[in-house]
Amino acid sequence: MTKQSILVLCTGNSARSQMAEGLIRDQHGDRFIVHSAGTRPSIVRPEAIRVMSEIGIDISDHRSKSVDEFTDRPIDIVLTVCDNARETCPYFPGAAKIIHRSFEDPAEATGDEDVRLEAFRHARDQILDFTQNEFVRLIIEDGRNADG
Repeated sequence: MTKQSILVLCTGNSARSQMAEGLIRDQHGDRFIVHSAGTRPSIVRPEAIRVMSEIGIDISDHRSKSVDEFTDRPIDIVLTVCDNARETCPYFPGAAKIIHRSFEDPAEATGDEDVRLEAFRHARDQILDFTQNEFVRLIIEDGRNADG
């Protein structure tokens, strides 16, 4: 079975898309090649790295990438995780499916470290729920039904 490629898009490729990439790879890496990118890449937020490590997923070697790095690659599924990325998403020829699910941006949280980490945990948990439930229904089960 050939693995399908998934590109998770966000604005900065600093938190939500990075966490989604790590979660999908961890849960469904046997079925998918997973990448993430941003329309305006920045840095991978240390808070995202930390809250992912709390659940045993290491994204410390991830880097923030531009969506431009992927425009000439075959992408089967594009998953946008913020409204801005959906609005500015480039066209990917041959993308079989484009899915949009917006999550709150934890990078916008203000306050001390505990407050910021809680915002990142909340976003992580929302994305985790999505990748374990809705994602499975939209991608895996629909694909299985279409295959026969």
